[in-house]
Amino acid sequence: MGILDRFLGKQQNISFKKNLRNVLGFVPGKSALYRSALTHRSVRDSADENNERLEYLGDAILSGIIADFLFKKYPYKEEGFLTEMRSKMVNRNKLNEIAIKMGLKKITIFNKFDNSLKMSQIFGNTLEAVVGAIYLDKGFKKTQQWVLERIIIPHLFMEDLENLEINHKNRLYGWANKNGKNLEFDTLDERIEAGRRLFTIGAVVDGVLIAEAKAYNKKDASQIAAAIALEKLGLNKIAEAGLDE
Repeated sequence: MGILDRFLGKQQNISFKKNLRNVLGFVPGKSALYRSALTHRSVRDSADENNERLEYLGDAILSGIIADFLFKKYPYKEEGFLTEMRSKMVNRNKLNEIAIKMGLKKITIFNKFDNSLKMSQIFGNTLEAVVGAIYLDKGFKKTQQWVLERIIIPHLFMEDLENLEINHKNRLYGWANKNGKNLEFDTLDERIEAGRRLFTIGAVVDGVLIAEAKAYNKKDASQIAAAIALEKLGLNKIAEAGLDE
């Protein structure tokens, strides 16, 4: 490599770090990690060069940080509520929207000649990969602080999310129909508690009880049970529109 090539490579690296710092709000330590986090498989097939492994790690880290945040913010809420809120916060559409607002789309390395990618959810995946890179570069505490300051506080408004309704039953039915599963919502228990009728509804797949939830009407209990079932079946990673992955 000649002197000019080395100079140009150095300048490109400086520019990359500057752009990354502007988006993330801190000086990155291990540049190679972030370059991988921002590289889509449409331009790099190798697992050690694209962001799929970091996306896997970042998804787990982000989910854990948000679970911890919700657990502490809502000390008296039940599992069903916490599960549903986490689902609203980390669903693919929401993360994609946040990633674009943060400016990640501008620095993500992907095949820009593929118009379908420009409109897809890959930037939410990139955001998860970036979280994975921050974790490996800065550690858990710094990552937790970054998620709070850069994702949760500016982009995830709890009151709005509490009032946002997601039809978990339809999502679960869509998955069941596509995969030839028999899905039923059974009433497991019905009793009077504090002067009100309390229902326990179970989500049953092929005769197996996957999840159950309680509420003062069957509709709410079914939705919460479906949300828990989606979580346990690992389906919350799938984009909400259609369960088509």
